[in-house]
Parts: sequence; C-alpha cells; structure tokens
Amino acid sequence: MIGIDWGTSSFRAFRLADDGAVLDRRQASRGIMSVSDGKFADVVQEFAGDWLKAGEARILLSGMIGSRQGWRESQALQCPAGVENLAQALTPVPFDGATIFIVPGLTTRDAHGTPEFMRGEETQIAGLLPSIGGEGLVCLPGTHSKWARIADSRIASFTTHMTGEAFAALSQHTILGRLMQGDESDEQAFDRGVARSVDSGGLLHHLFGARTLVLAAQLAETGTRSYLSGLLIGHEIRAALTGPSDQSIHLAGEATLCALYARALAAAGRKTMIASDDAAVLGLARIGGLVKWT
Repeated sequence: MIGIDWGTSSFRAFRLADDGAVLDRRQASRGIMSVSDGKFADVVQEFAGDWLKAGEARILLSGMIGSRQGWRESQALQCPAGVENLAQALTPVPFDGATIFIVPGLTTRDAHGTPEFMRGEETQIAGLLPSIGGEGLVCLPGTHSKWARIADSRIASFTTHMTGEAFAALSQHTILGRLMQGDESDEQAFDRGVARSVDSGGLLHHLFGARTLVLAAQLAETGTRSYLSGLLIGHEIRAALTGPSDQSIHLAGEATLCALYARALAAAGRKTMIASDDAAVLGLARIGGLVKWT
C-alpha cells in the first residue's frame, strides 16, 4: 500500500508492507497550495509512479488533500470516532491504475457549541492509539495545535489553538518582531514567558510585556523570541488542559516543538510522553489494514 500524508505545505509518501513496515519514503514541499489547476494526480505520479509500476495498486491519502482546496472534499465524521469509523467512511478518488481513498477528517463542538474541524491529525492520533490505551490526552503542536481527548479508544473531542500562526504573525508583523534578535533559543526566557502566562491580566496584556521588559532592560532582545514562544504556549496549555492532573499527555509532532511543549507542561506539573515522528504513517497503516479495497 502507498500512504500519503498531504498537508497545506508538505507532502510525505510512504510505501508500506502488508504488516505496516515502511519500505520506502519520499518527502517534498508539495503541499496542496503548491499544486496548480488541481493536478494532484500528476504529483502522485511524480513521487510514487515507480511504486505503482512495481505493482502497488492501493493508495490511502490523509490531510488537507481532503479539504475543499484539495483533490476531493471528504465529509468530516462526528466525534466520537475510532479507527474503524475512519476506515468505513473513506472518500474514493478516480485514478487510473490504482484505487485511491481519502481518510475523512473529524468534527466536534467545543463546550460553548462552536464547531471544530481537523484534517490529518485524526490519522496521526489513529497511529498513537495503541500506545495511549483507552483513555488519554493528546497534543499535536503546530501552526494550529490540536488537543484531543481519548475515551474508549476513540477520539471523543478536541480543540484547536492557533498558537503557531499567532507566533508567526506577531513575530513578523507587529512591533514585537522589531525587538527580536537572532534565532537562538533561550530556555530561561522561554521559562519566564511560561511563568507569566499564569498571571492575571490576559494574553493581550501579557503580549505587550514582551516589549516593555526589553525597554526596561529586564529582558535581552535575543530572548524576546523565546519569551513570546513561552508566553503563547503557556496560555495554550492552560486553556487546553483537561483530565486528571496525574494523566500523562502524549505529544506528537516536530521534535523541537514537542520538546518546548514538554518543558512548558512540566512547569505546569504535567507528565508527557513524546511519540514517534511516524504517527501519521502508523495511522495510515492501521486504517489501510481495515479497508475493503476490492
């Protein structure tokens, strides 16, 4: 089987054995926004054409490829949903020489009734479920961080936090960015930002402090980036944390970012487990193993 994790900006393809082992992999900056005129089939041929010629005839896609901007929009499933539900609600895509399905995204509502959506993260979580067990809390840090509650081995609910995108916008398009010097991480400044997030006053007030601390010579300009990162992540985790305080939180995503979240969560007294970078491919293999391909 060929599994493809296809997001807004990235493309990862895997050739998988029947037992889920990765036989080969390719990665490129060919996210859906880089594909013109809907030529997604051409991208598949470009990166997996030799696998198809070698006999692969099953392709499973997940991520933003199933959005309105993707190849074909897949209908999001309502939570709670497990691996079996995902495998039973695939969207077919016409393609010469192979059977292609898209994994559906998920939808839920927050505590106040506002809708939530995810595309791609459900496949990552599907890959993590065996290590999580029946109950748990998963955090997938990123541009739009997801926090998912697992119950009865299914994704029961989730929330989204635009932390990564907010950090990029504040760093590049506000007065805070003018103070930032260098890209080096500063653990002490990060910790100060996390600690500040506990204080009263709210995020909008706390953000301006990233400037005034520098003006008052209480924070080096080289630490501004890390301070802002800690402040935003700190606010996110305090808004998202649910469940027993002794419950471990499973982190999945880019290693450096997961390490920052683990550090902030430790400051909040929470234990973490950092999952494999291959959560998406593990999920594709699990879902693909349940699909009736013929």
